[in-house]
Amino acid sequence: MGTKAIMILAATALLGACATEQTELEKPTAAGDTIRFSAGSCFGACPSYTLRVTPDGSGLIEPQRFTAVPGPTRFTVTPLQYRRFRTALAQFRPAQGTSKRIGQGENCARFATDMPGYVIEWTRDGAQPTRLEFQSGCMDAGYGRLRATIASIPKMLDIAAMVKPTAAKGK
Repeated sequence: MGTKAIMILAATALLGACATEQTELEKPTAAGDTIRFSAGSCFGACPSYTLRVTPDGSGLIEPQRFTAVPGPTRFTVTPLQYRRFRTALAQFRPAQGTSKRIGQGENCARFATDMPGYVIEWTRDGAQPTRLEFQSGCMDAGYGRLRATIASIPKMLDIAAMVKPTAAKGK
């Protein structure tokens, strides 16, 4: 193999390692939950992505469709932003280590189809994850605050520009 080919292989390996590292957050040193929020796709151009935020303020967004970022992107949040995020979601959090699903035919009478689904997961070392799944097509009045809270998350974490829907198809 020539020197040029070896250099290309080495550069590819290094870039691959960087991409792998970028999709993982460091283990938090501060006490608290790492919160994972996923916005699913809809029938249309809704942004679809997953983000994770640690109590240390590290964040990572992984876009799937219709976002302004082309791939995994790190961001940071202030301690105040993390507390607001955690507090805003706390009222909807199921009991520690359990899962709750809000969806059509289960605990939702008024339902619009083709709306995105959301998953919120709280994890902490040594504890079972806590999970909330919400089909946003649920239009029952009792879930209005949850819909409003979910809609406020991009602004709350100062990532609205990253998850702004793009006109192009795909990412």
